[in-house]
Amino acid sequence: MNPEEKIKQSIWRIIYKFFHIAQKDLLSSGLIKHTDGKQKYHIGWLAPGKTLEGLKRHLHEKWGFGNHFIAWTDEGQVLSWRKLVDFNDQYHLRVFEDGEIRGHFELTPEGHPIDHFTEKGEVEKKEDFLKFLGDFIVQEKYISHLKMDPDAYNPDSEITF
Repeated sequence: MNPEEKIKQSIWRIIYKFFHIAQKDLLSSGLIKHTDGKQKYHIGWLAPGKTLEGLKRHLHEKWGFGNHFIAWTDEGQVLSWRKLVDFNDQYHLRVFEDGEIRGHFELTPEGHPIDHFTEKGEVEKKEDFLKFLGDFIVQEKYISHLKMDPDAYNPDSEITF
């Protein structure tokens, strides 16, 4: 990391500790808004016979994905994980209770907070996600009934710098 990135990371280490409380307060006060629904960039569906726990293990162990705890929570979301490329770029994947998987490539909130918030530079990268997901994803619609995994946001799975 260059000196500017090291300074930003030091600031974020403090922000991480109270981010969710501040985010909830700002949302409830109406100072910031998050639209209902799901993010764009559909990738596919969790494959029949695959579990959320198995998917998490695969993404974490093989590809280095982990918790993206400072991301918005979309309607019906049961998992929000990211894979850092470097301090400035990341893949962000979401899984929903019906088994749908969506994801995009974007700037990190740590490296570019305002551009990240305004979704500047966000792109699809479906082929990359298909590689990451392997046999955990199918293109034909397959409805799952997933529940939020209580360990999905385990601090041990947080991906920070």
